[in-house]
Amino acid sequence: MNFRPAQRTANLLSYRYLRASLIDPPPWLPKWNKSILLRRQTTKTARDFHILRTAGAPAIPRGLEAETMRNLEVEAAREAGEVEEIEGIEGIEGMGEVEAVGVGPTRRKKSDAQNGLDKRARNNERVAKRQKVDGGEEYLPVYATKFSKEEIETQKKKPKRKVAVMLGYSGTGYKGMQLNPHERTIEGDLFKAFVDSGAISKANADDPKKSSFIRCARTDKGVHAAGNVISLKLIVEDPDIVAKINEHLSPQIRVWGIERTNGSFSCYQHCDSRTYQYLIPSHCFLPPHPKSFLARQMVELAEEANDLEGYQARQQEVEDVWSKMEEEHVRHVIEEIDPSIRDEVLRAFYEYGNSHEHRSSTNFTEDQKQAISDVPSRGEFISAVENGGGTERKDSQESTSEISSALGAKTHNVEAMEASEERPSEFTPVEIALRLLKAAYIKAKKAYRIHPARLTRVRSHLSRYVGTHKFHNYTIEKTSRDPSATRVIKAFNVDALPILIDDTEWLSLKVWGQSFMMHQIRKMVSMVALLVRCGCHEGRIQDSYMADRLSIPKAPSLGLLLECPVFDVYNEKLEGFGYNKIDFRRYEKEMEEFKQREIYERIFREEERDHTFHSFFTGLDNTRSSQLFYLSSVGVEATEKETRKETLTEATAKTNIGEVMSEDEGDAINEEE
Repeated sequence: MNFRPAQRTANLLSYRYLRASLIDPPPWLPKWNKSILLRRQTTKTARDFHILRTAGAPAIPRGLEAETMRNLEVEAAREAGEVEEIEGIEGIEGMGEVEAVGVGPTRRKKSDAQNGLDKRARNNERVAKRQKVDGGEEYLPVYATKFSKEEIETQKKKPKRKVAVMLGYSGTGYKGMQLNPHERTIEGDLFKAFVDSGAISKANADDPKKSSFIRCARTDKGVHAAGNVISLKLIVEDPDIVAKINEHLSPQIRVWGIERTNGSFSCYQHCDSRTYQYLIPSHCFLPPHPKSFLARQMVELAEEANDLEGYQARQQEVEDVWSKMEEEHVRHVIEEIDPSIRDEVLRAFYEYGNSHEHRSSTNFTEDQKQAISDVPSRGEFISAVENGGGTERKDSQESTSEISSALGAKTHNVEAMEASEERPSEFTPVEIALRLLKAAYIKAKKAYRIHPARLTRVRSHLSRYVGTHKFHNYTIEKTSRDPSATRVIKAFNVDALPILIDDTEWLSLKVWGQSFMMHQIRKMVSMVALLVRCGCHEGRIQDSYMADRLSIPKAPSLGLLLECPVFDVYNEKLEGFGYNKIDFRRYEKEMEEFKQREIYERIFREEERDHTFHSFFTGLDNTRSSQLFYLSSVGVEATEKETRKETLTEATAKTNIGEVMSEDEGDAINEEE
């Protein structure tokens, strides 16, 4: 056998031309040329071999039926003139006849020009299909504008240029950043402003895809951004185009500048990293109230793990904080409550919903029970906790009700009074007292100032995020095996000096990372707050990187702010093209004014009005569920142990019910007979 032609054939065709899959190497293939003709491929079966198929070489093809279907598709495509054969394969010396198997890399698609297609007509056809509904009627997304054919033809055509649009916005009142055909979003308002200012032609006003619309960072509902970038093709001949765009935008959205880029620029792909800021009141790091369900469980589990002294040492700086705050801000409110209802009010505020016996012994009306406590059904924990914890007033204090539903537990929920859709025309004395008591505790929390040792503990927990880790527990619908769950965090810090706004102390957390998944930052902040509040070991964050599934609530979106994306590597290329860098430092003054006016003031004002963070953490503290027991000294085992116990209890209950049902059914049948 001639060795050199076979080697030359392998070198020419490997990874480029025809190959067929075999389950095992054919027995007729000599050992000396297996290394030449065979290339081992890493596959799911780990036994697939790819060899060149030449005339006269018997082979056993795998997946004959699928291969036949592919050949039929190829023949149909050839008859339609959509593909053409690669010329010159037959002329390779020493190769012999080549058997075509499937489409693979042996075919190349004809261009639109070769097929005689009009690219604009094809795009218009695709847009029309996207804008069709089941009834056959055309509709337009809320951000799109449909101009008549005459209007489009009368508009003077101007060249489009690939640009990077630098902008900032306040997310309050918007359904997030991303375009939504039915909801008002940041991109939707921005796209309409581009059209109204003439930066996008009327011909492209009905579909952002015609302008290659791409965002750098997507933000959730209610999340703000001091700096973000959108890349697309715009008409930027007008030197005042930025001012004209801003004229058509609300004060909540500002375009800082527009920079020219090369044609292949994608703000999403070329972004090196992103920086976020999260503002959170310092009272969120207070330990749970001693009478709350979570506080009692943390003490019991610390005793079970023989770590009570360690737990108390980690809470030393806040050991008597609740007694001092209650003495100063709450005691006089309790003393002013009518003695005839005082015990009832205190029992409702501290205990109702935390134990079964109180529910039957308390003489509350149905309206009072609805106002004081929310008792959802079990079984909705994992999916709801990952999407729970809303923050806006108009959603009726989602933070508490969704946490309750998420943890599938019975929740002491005084905040539900503020959210009940159907309220009696007048409040009862008990309800009025409950409101006064809640207001006293909120005032006490606002007066809290974080201890330096507590701040050091926060900083230490945040440092555990730095590096490359699996963050599958900090997003939704991902497992530890998912490669996309691995993310790089370059820095995560808390400012040394808190901010004092309207008698409330705020902390500024800043995270710098390569990229982030949905809800990741909000869950990271929530995790650190819970760890500090519950006096947990610092190594618990490392446990969250393991395969065990932990349910981490996401902190309110109210405090989250995208500082700016970073393009350091790509900026070096832009200088080579003769363009300016994508650099937000040129607009630092305008951005600071915008942050103070449209972002910071909104955050502080909304928290003062809605008490979002208070409702969020109070709801967690008083939720009867074992899903947060991993915060204890026992660790993840506590959650797993309690979950198995609860599952067994539920299964036993179902079995007993099933037995009773069977007996009843049997008796009924006997009676009929």
